[in-house]
Amino acid sequence: MPTRPTTLRSLAGAALLPLALVTPAWGQSTAAPSRAGEEPSTLCAPAGTLRGEHGQFAVVSVCAGSGTPQLAVSAPASCRRAGVRVRYTCRTEGTWTAHRAGRTLAAGTLPGAQEYPGPGTYDITADVRVRSAPAGVDLRGTVEATLTLTAPKAPPTHAVTVDRTTLRRDATTTLTYTVRRDSDEGDGSARLGLIGEAGTGVRIATDDARCVNPLVGRYPSKTRLAYSLDCALTALQPGRPETVKVRVTVGPDCSTVVSKLGYWLPRGQDLYTGGMLAGPALTCR
Repeated sequence: MPTRPTTLRSLAGAALLPLALVTPAWGQSTAAPSRAGEEPSTLCAPAGTLRGEHGQFAVVSVCAGSGTPQLAVSAPASCRRAGVRVRYTCRTEGTWTAHRAGRTLAAGTLPGAQEYPGPGTYDITADVRVRSAPAGVDLRGTVEATLTLTAPKAPPTHAVTVDRTTLRRDATTTLTYTVRRDSDEGDGSARLGLIGEAGTGVRIATDDARCVNPLVGRYPSKTRLAYSLDCALTALQPGRPETVKVRVTVGPDCSTVVSKLGYWLPRGQDLYTGGMLAGPALTCR
């Protein structure tokens, strides 16, 4: 059930993400105040009512967070059953899709977050299942809300590039990754992670002492992931990028290689003070 557009005003702020670049965890997000002192905000709008054959109903809203590098979407619900004096709590799960001007810009599971595409009016559709505790309500359906987000997209503070993007099977390719810090926010610390596809035989190696193949398994295991690489950089400064040279060896089975960069944004003694961004993905042929 479409709703009248609702407006959210919030300036973009730095996202706070735990720096977790060890395989396989890459971190989760927590928002921080913007430079202008405004808190990132969440906008909610009624999205629809689901009804069952025996008097069950659930009123569902769609909510979107704005003002951080991520668009966080959830679909809270209140549910009841006609003629039953029970105070239910409701659990909502499912998927969502965000459209702007007819184009699909983001999608995910509920609750979930994707990169914030920027300000605009979003039509958010959610396919949801609502269940109650105690049991009594179990409904499925599709709801929709229109939200207008006005927060600007935060400018990137860091960037990672690579000098080529294609790997060849049965060959070793040498690549140079360049990591930049373009903002005065943060410090010189960053972690560059590369990972290929398990089971393909791809190997990622380097002579750079700042990098290791991640150690896995319980002590005293010495097993390392040959298809993954973790590099700790500590001297990033605006105007002084860091480079990492790696060798990727692909066998008869092709493998893609993806990269991610985690970085610090220290803020006193706050716990969640970091950021995360996706680096270039390498294809194989």
